[in-house]
Amino acid sequence: MIPAMEAPGDVRAAIRSGGWTGPTAGLAPAHVQANLVVLPEADAFDFLRFCLRNPKPCPLLEVCEPGSPEPVEYAPGADLRTDLPAYRVWRHGELAEERPDVRELWREDLVAFLIGCSFTFERALLAAGLPVRHVEQGVNVPMYRTSRACAPAGRFSGPLVVSMRPMTPPQALLAAEITAARPLSCAQTSASGRTGDPVPPRSFSGRHTNANSRTPSAARASRLSDSTM
Repeated sequence: MIPAMEAPGDVRAAIRSGGWTGPTAGLAPAHVQANLVVLPEADAFDFLRFCLRNPKPCPLLEVCEPGSPEPVEYAPGADLRTDLPAYRVWRHGELAEERPDVRELWREDLVAFLIGCSFTFERALLAAGLPVRHVEQGVNVPMYRTSRACAPAGRFSGPLVVSMRPMTPPQALLAAEITAARPLSCAQTSASGRTGDPVPPRSFSGRHTNANSRTPSAARASRLSDSTM
C-alpha cells in the first residue's frame, strides 16, 4: 500500500531517514518527478547533447552546477546524494553496485541531470478513471528495452527503453491524449497492440532511454519527487 505523502518535502524526508525505500509512483501526485543521472564534468557536455538529441525519452528539467547536489530550480533544499530511494553506481560502463545514498562517492566534479519521468502524468491518468496497475499493486512500473536506437552523442548511445501500463485500446487512446500534453514527463504514448496481448510490442505510456557509456564513474537513481512549476 502506497502511503499518503502529498508534499515533495515529506517524501524526501521519508527517503532520507530510511522510512521509504520503494518506488515513488503515486507519491506527491501534484508534483513533477524526475530521473537522476550524475556524471563527471568531463562527460557532462556529451550527455547534455544526448538529451537534446533525444528530447522525448530524455526531457531535460535541470542541470546542476558541478559539485552541487541541490537542484535549486526544481527542488530547492533537496540533497541529490540522499533523497532518492536507491542509487545505481556505474563504473566503466558496467553496473558496479546499488546504494541507499551516494554521500561517500560525491565529488566536486560531478554534474547532476534531472530528466522528466513518466510518473508525473499518472495523477492525470487516475483522474480520468484510467488504470495504473503498478500504483494499484505498489510495485515499480514495467520497463522494456526496445530495438529502436536513440540518437548517439559522443560516448553516449543505447536503445530506447519504454515503460508500459496495460490498458484496453479505448483507454490507451485517452491516455495518449492526456500524456501528449505533458512533454516534460517522458510522454509519448502508443496505443498499438491487440486487445488481450499480454505484452503489446509498442503499447506504452512513457519513454526512457538506456544510455551506455564508458564513463569512469557515474551514479544513477530511480526516481525523485520534486517540487513543480
